[in-house]
Amino acid sequence: MQFKLIIAICGLSLLSCTKNYDDVIIGSGQSALQKYNVDWDAAADSSAMSVVTLFWNVQDKYFNKNNLSNPEFHYWPQAHALDVVLDAYQRNPKQQYGNTIQQWLEGVRVKNGNTWLNEYYDDMEWIGLASLRAYDITRNATFKTVVDQLWVDIKTGWNETMGGGISWRKAQPGYKNTPANAPASILASRIYKQSNNPADLEWAVKIYDWVKNNLYETGTGLVYDGINRDGNGTIDNWKFTYNQGVFIGAALELYNITKNTVYLNDAIKAANYTLSDNTYTNSVDRLLRDEGNGDGGLFKGIFIRYFTQLILHPDLSEAYKKRFAAFLKHNAEWLWFNGTNKQTVLFGTYWKNKPANETDLTTQLSGAMLMEAAALLNKNNLF
Repeated sequence: MQFKLIIAICGLSLLSCTKNYDDVIIGSGQSALQKYNVDWDAAADSSAMSVVTLFWNVQDKYFNKNNLSNPEFHYWPQAHALDVVLDAYQRNPKQQYGNTIQQWLEGVRVKNGNTWLNEYYDDMEWIGLASLRAYDITRNATFKTVVDQLWVDIKTGWNETMGGGISWRKAQPGYKNTPANAPASILASRIYKQSNNPADLEWAVKIYDWVKNNLYETGTGLVYDGINRDGNGTIDNWKFTYNQGVFIGAALELYNITKNTVYLNDAIKAANYTLSDNTYTNSVDRLLRDEGNGDGGLFKGIFIRYFTQLILHPDLSEAYKKRFAAFLKHNAEWLWFNGTNKQTVLFGTYWKNKPANETDLTTQLSGAMLMEAAALLNKNNLF
């Protein structure tokens, strides 16, 4: 297969070719990490090709649940799979990536019941964000139509229970959480930058303010998961990496529009907390935690996407830029050297342990997002 040929080039395969080792070994014995110079573009391309080769359902035009052709359809990971293909297409505009992007429009809608609307507001937001990116990159107007339909429906999720906020799902209007609100603020900001409609910016600010006032710990940078799940106003203090990531993304979007440094400082504080809190980052090996497969498999990748945007921001101080980039490089090296099955370019849920023969789409996407981030930071001379 094509992706197997890609990983066989010098500098990527662990088994062949002369490599430029830098003689750095982290740890000892079987747990040691032997580092050598990596062609991060090639690593990212191998990762993206594994997604479109091993997970793509050729007949029905959507992404399977795993690499073993399990056809079970899950709506929200389709958005992140499209994002990964868009990352790859921007970096290397191969026809296979372009074809997958266009076919995704047909297949995902059909599998979702011939509609883009969904019970879950957060799921629709992810599809909206990926579709807006696809429109920006391909100029296919159908993607913009998808965004417009979804945005109208997403706004109906706002109600005044708990002082506002968008509901997690339509059948549970009183339960509000970060995954249903921070991505909605990101989407509103990005729509505003296209439409220049003040109402869209008002939505972005209103939603962000609700998250910050209800689910953000200003003293630390912790972003809580949700509130009022059981109808008693209690906060769910679960810690998930993707909550930190989407809050960073929402803050950055509003900073880019307003240049209000409060937003940039919010993003930095959330990032710092993620890197320093042992719930998110293992204190021993400094890797982002294992959040399992299934939905949790995607959490680290979502954090990486928005964390990378923060690292690349021109207004981020050099000290933070250096610290954040070093953390991401450390995670990328562990994943590539130890956590990747090189025969298939499959990733594990913990970035120092390679999988055997099976990987969920969600887990694979997180690894691919990390490889794309590494290629992007390397391109910008941050590695």
